[in-house]
Amino acid sequence: AFSVNAVETSISGGATMYMSSGAESTATGLSMSDSITFSASGETDGGIDISISLELDGDAANDVLDSKSIKFGTAEMGTVTFSGHGGSSVMSGMDDKTPNAYEEVWDGVTGADASVIGGYAGNNLVRYDSPAMSGVQLHIAYQDAGTDSAVAGSEKVSTYSDFGVTISPEMVDGLELGYAAGSYDASATTSGDENTMYAKYAFGSVTVAYQTSEIDLGTAATTDESEAFGISYAISDNLSVSYGTHTIDFGSGTTDQEAEGFSASYTMGGMTIAGMQNKVDNIDGATTAAADKEGYEISLSFAF
Repeated sequence: AFSVNAVETSISGGATMYMSSGAESTATGLSMSDSITFSASGETDGGIDISISLELDGDAANDVLDSKSIKFGTAEMGTVTFSGHGGSSVMSGMDDKTPNAYEEVWDGVTGADASVIGGYAGNNLVRYDSPAMSGVQLHIAYQDAGTDSAVAGSEKVSTYSDFGVTISPEMVDGLELGYAAGSYDASATTSGDENTMYAKYAFGSVTVAYQTSEIDLGTAATTDESEAFGISYAISDNLSVSYGTHTIDFGSGTTDQEAEGFSASYTMGGMTIAGMQNKVDNIDGATTAAADKEGYEISLSFAF
C-alpha cells in the first residue's frame, strides 16, 4: 500500500479500424479497436514514483478490464512492475527485436505464431528493470505457477522466471545488444529452458538487426531454434518501410517454418495508415499445402 501525493490522471487510446485476412482461404474481415487505458501516477513522501494502469477493453472475455498493472520505483533504484494481466516477461519482450514498420513477419498469419520462441507472459507477473548504467540495463521477471498460454506447444506446470540484459554501448552510437534466458517445468519430469540474443544497429535512416533463439525441452527432438533478420528504412519523417525473415528449425526433424514479410506505415498529424503482407510456409513444420499461408492487414488509426 502506498500513500501518494499530487496524483496525476490520464486517459489514452486510439481510434483504429482494420481490414485483414489470416490466409488466402479466409475472407477479408473488418474490425476496430475497442480499448481505452486509464492511468494515475504520483510520488510518495519517500520519493517513490508509483503509477497504476487499467485498460478498459471490449475483448476481455470475463471482465471489462484487460491489461492492468502497478509500477513503482526510483530513477536510482530501478522500477518494479506487477501485472495482474497482460504482463510482459523479459523473454516475451524480446521474442522478435528485428525492426518493422508495422508488425512482425509471422504476425497476422493464422497459426504461424504458435511455435515462436518467446517465454511466458500474462497474469500475475512481476518484473524488475534496473536503471541504465553506462548503457547497460538488467531485467528480471517472475510469474507464479498459474496456467498461462503454451510455450512452443508445451504447457508449464511450475513457476516461470527469466532474466536479461540490454547494452547500448556509449562508444558506438546506434548499436543495441540483448540477451535473455528463461526456465520452467514443462511437466513433472521435463524442464524447459529458453534463450535469445540479438544485435541491432541504426545508422541514418536505416536499422538492421539479427536475432537467434532456442527452446530446449530435454531432448534433441524437442529442441527448436530460430533465426530472424530485419531491415527498416525511414524514407521520411512520416513514411517507413521494412522487410524481414524468420525461420524456425524444429528439432523433431520436420520441415522448417519459414516466414517473410513487408510492412509500411505513414503518419500525418494524428493519423497513421499502416499495413503488412506476410507469407509463412510449413507452419508448425507441416508440409501440406494448407500449411503455406499468406496474410495481410491494413489499419487506419487516429491518436488521442
